[in-house]
Amino acid sequence: MASLENKEFEVERANERFYRAFESLDIHKMEEVWATDEPIKCIHPGWDLRSGWPEIRDSWVLIFNHTTGLRLEVTAVDIGVNGDLAWVTCMEQVTMMVDGEPHVSRVMATNLYSKHPSGWLMIHHHGSPVFSGAG
Repeated sequence: MASLENKEFEVERANERFYRAFESLDIHKMEEVWATDEPIKCIHPGWDLRSGWPEIRDSWVLIFNHTTGLRLEVTAVDIGVNGDLAWVTCMEQVTMMVDGEPHVSRVMATNLYSKHPSGWLMIHHHGSPVFSGAG
């Protein structure tokens, strides 16, 4: 049985894989980090709730098809684990190119993971915009 410290390390790696998949703008890499056969949820900043892999996949494809030069810096990472369920809260600093100019936004994210034979997979992602001067 894995210790809590080992589980937290595994969840941290899973969270890093999610952000690498996000930054890659590759839907196949994104699919590898989600528990696509479970009742999963995703809320992008300013969007309505997406439920199930087909809806979530379509949302990522839309984001990836309209994004260039994406860079993510993830800070303030806090991890909790309870059995086969884990959660991560973190701050995303998102830099993307729009009309050749960099635009930066901050998003507070909550990511939920469940333990599978293949490792920790995402079951929920919720991003909320953080406006200048807030928090």
